Amino acid sequence: MIRIEKWKADQDGPLTEAAMRDGLENRGFFVSRYVYPPGTYFPDHTHDIDKIDEVLSGRFRVDALAESVILEAGDSVTIPNGTVHSAEVFGDEPVINLDATLG
Repeated sequence: MIRIEKWKADQDGPLTEAAMRDGLENRGFFVSRYVYPPGTYFPDHTHDIDKIDEVLSGRFRVDALAESVILEAGDSVTIPNGTVHSAEVFGDEPVINLDATLG
């Protein structure tokens, strides 16, 4: 089951890129920022590490474990090591994504 975690403004403060990055880095993650234009698609693939995708803006569809979820601003999802998944920008807006991995 894919579990989406939602940004909690009452606990985490306003949703900003700096706040999202700080939250991930404070948990020991290395963070990369990507901007994906509409039409971006990543076919089925795996990673040899656990990773987290957090969406700062736009809509990002992730398909894994026979499920499909759409991440929106403030949403994050953990993709466990070895999990076959695909992802794509959903809609006409670019996606700003923070990709987090344990260093």
